[in-house]
Amino acid sequence: MPDWVDLLQWPAMLVTVGGAWLMASRHAGKRMAGFWLAVVSNLLWIVWGWSDAAYALIVLQLSLLALNIRGVVKNHEGTQHSP
Repeated sequence: MPDWVDLLQWPAMLVTVGGAWLMASRHAGKRMAGFWLAVVSNLLWIVWGWSDAAYALIVLQLSLLALNIRGVVKNHEGTQHSP
């Protein structure tokens, strides 16, 4: 595995924490940014997991990716119905 792929776990962790922090916001724009950061973190973890043959992690991240995309859609729908 290339060294740069092994280093992906650190930015993936930071992006995951940042996304979770923003998703807890009451402000819709911050929540939306949090969901998108979570999507990016899912992709980073999938790349790292693939290179390390961590298939359970890949399945987990694909599941969380689906939930985060659902969060993006729900958050977008919620902002469309707000006065």
